Amino acid sequence: MITAIIREARPKQWLKNVLVFAAPAALGDVSVDLAAKSLVVFVAFCMAASGTYFWNDIKDVEADRSHPTKKSRPIASGEVPIALARVIGSVLLVGGPVLAALARPEAGGIVGLYALLTIGYSTAWKHVALLDLALVASGFVLRAMAGAAGTDTRMSSWFVMCTSFGSFFIVAGKRFAELLEMGDDATTTRRSLGAYSLPYLRQLLSVSCTATVVSYCLWAFENGETAGGAVPWHGLSIVPMVLALLRYMMVLEKGGGGAPEEVFTKDRSLQLYGLAWIIIYVLGVYSA
Repeated sequence: MITAIIREARPKQWLKNVLVFAAPAALGDVSVDLAAKSLVVFVAFCMAASGTYFWNDIKDVEADRSHPTKKSRPIASGEVPIALARVIGSVLLVGGPVLAALARPEAGGIVGLYALLTIGYSTAWKHVALLDLALVASGFVLRAMAGAAGTDTRMSSWFVMCTSFGSFFIVAGKRFAELLEMGDDATTTRRSLGAYSLPYLRQLLSVSCTATVVSYCLWAFENGETAGGAVPWHGLSIVPMVLALLRYMMVLEKGGGGAPEEVFTKDRSLQLYGLAWIIIYVLGVYSA
């Protein structure tokens, strides 16, 4: 039972929550106080996100049982009773914002907003085409905002734009992979997929990828001017960033991407590009 509950909490999905560290890390602030507050917000977001997963799977239990892979989820398979899932999901949903508020009240409000939007998405809004993409993408943006609020860190406008468009790119890719995998049966598990087509989602991917690259370039150049230095490390970080986006699009075209977190943890090319980006950006932040 304990193992099933942990699986239902989807710890693999917690990888997304590292975005709470993005804003303070981008400024190069590694003080113990900010690191501790960021960690509190990270744990709080993990709690709130897991709570939404419980309630989402409770709501979709019948649809998940007809899905080729989702039918093995603990609630859909009956490993975790629905009554117990309701209790655990509620405790996590309430506990997340409360814990985040210990860092700063603003962070608690953002985590609470994330929980409300996600529950609204699971209940009704996920069936509305485009709105479903925007709401899922907003979850990534709220993670970054919660990290900034919890540490009282200023967020650059270009940072917000890059996070927003990058999130939309990932979510559009997930829908593309689902439609490619399920084909005509896609609407049995996600009704909004009936409003999309593969060519349309390819266009969304192209637009969001382009917007992500442009906004990241402007963010990198802005930070580079502030940091100064003989080597334009911030500008050079654009190269692995673009390669990572293009690699992800290649994975999507080959039928992957239905579970983005698995792609990021298994695709060696993406990991190498990510490592290269981290090294170059860290050099840009700490060599100034």
